[in-house]
Amino acid sequence: MNALLPFYPWVKALHLISVIAWMAGMLYLPRLFVYHATVAVGSEASETFKVMERRLLKAIMNPAMIATLLFGAMLAGTPGAVDWRAMWFPVKLILVVMMLAIHYCLFCWQRDFAEDRNSRSAKFYRVMNEVPTLLLIGIVLLAVAKPF
Repeated sequence: MNALLPFYPWVKALHLISVIAWMAGMLYLPRLFVYHATVAVGSEASETFKVMERRLLKAIMNPAMIATLLFGAMLAGTPGAVDWRAMWFPVKLILVVMMLAIHYCLFCWQRDFAEDRNSRSAKFYRVMNEVPTLLLIGIVLLAVAKPF
């Protein structure tokens, strides 16, 4: 018997809590960028957005992402949790990697705003705000329905 098996429900709960926290940030940070892109560089509003964006990324999103990956790996390593012959899991992992890539983009864009180097429009960030939602839908459907 695997040592993780008795803790599986707890690890799963921690994984879900971490995912929710991470996704809250992934959905909110691009929305902050939409508003930030519409204010003048150096304005009081711009400086306020910089603080909000930095804190959201560093205090919530990064730790939640790390916890999500850690608890997800623990779940995947629990015997019987994943049918390694099924295709849903590798597809889900591809979507998770795509989510990590979006997280990295958000990190880079936050840095651009912090250094007053943003060159993207509010419309760009409005569109990018939808990408984590679409990835999340795919990930959840694959993890819950295991369609293939």
